[in-house]
Amino acid sequence: MTVPSAGNGLPPYPNGWYAVAWSSEVAPGDVVTRLVAGQEVVVFRTRSSVAVMEAHCAHLGAHLGMGGRVVGESIRCPFHGFCFNVTGACVATGYGTDVPAGLSASTWPVRETDGAIFVWHHSAGVAPEWELPHFDPTGFGPLAHRTFQLRDHPQETTENSVDLGHFAVVHGYRDVELARDVTTDGHYLNIGYRARRPLRPLGTLGPAMETGFEYDINIHGFGYSQVDVLIPRLGLDARLLVLATPRDGENIDLRLGLRVRDPEGRSGLLRALPARLVRAGATRFILKGFTDDARQDFPIWENKAYVSPPRLARGDGPIGIYRKWARQFYT
Repeated sequence: MTVPSAGNGLPPYPNGWYAVAWSSEVAPGDVVTRLVAGQEVVVFRTRSSVAVMEAHCAHLGAHLGMGGRVVGESIRCPFHGFCFNVTGACVATGYGTDVPAGLSASTWPVRETDGAIFVWHHSAGVAPEWELPHFDPTGFGPLAHRTFQLRDHPQETTENSVDLGHFAVVHGYRDVELARDVTTDGHYLNIGYRARRPLRPLGTLGPAMETGFEYDINIHGFGYSQVDVLIPRLGLDARLLVLATPRDGENIDLRLGLRVRDPEGRSGLLRALPARLVRAGATRFILKGFTDDARQDFPIWENKAYVSPPRLARGDGPIGIYRKWARQFYT
């Protein structure tokens, strides 16, 4: 069956953890509005925690993202001054009177890791069924990131990680091969591969060098993919984030993040340069290449159809295994 990939071809809101903001976008006292799985929410940070709540006040419906503000450990509605804490409980009215019995706002389970804020979505309201990995930033540089909005589905963008055939055709890689077979364990999928492509580390006017890459891809549901990239010839080691979040059944937010490992003790062509200079330059260089590659996929993702079952050929990569693994995220 062939169906539009970003329309009704797949259930629009798979279960899982999805990013709603980069941590740097929500400072203490900030209130930001986001759209996730067809629902508008507000993300706010108190001095001690971050919370995600339904956007409209449970009292009389004012939008908390339009004038709401953080007061202590609560968010205060701009309409009547009612305050809701990070668990959703109404803790005060704007008049100093008793809180109406049972008044509370809907909140989402929240986790903050890897420089991003995630919420748990489950179509049947089930509590989180797994946890995101904890990231220790020791030894890595600061997070650089970009965010895009496009017409697509999280299953489709995540499938790119196992679609080995497209790396040569779309992105110009050569000698693409599996470094190890794909493995799955519940919500988790891992795959490793190697490839080569020409790079111009000194810019467009510099010489092109044939360069090898090694990729270790760790996928936790459709909303969190972590890609460790090693470029031995340059002595560079980076960690990429690919965070796809369903917005409204037609569109997704695609967040791309990057950290470069501190290059002390590195080998490769850049070993003679100062470590801070190498890290800063490598961050700009790799992030540009990372986002340029993603942009090459955008017109394909936004216009392709979802084919099920796929008619696979040798060289496609383990798409069949991925599709079977993907079924678990739909209720």
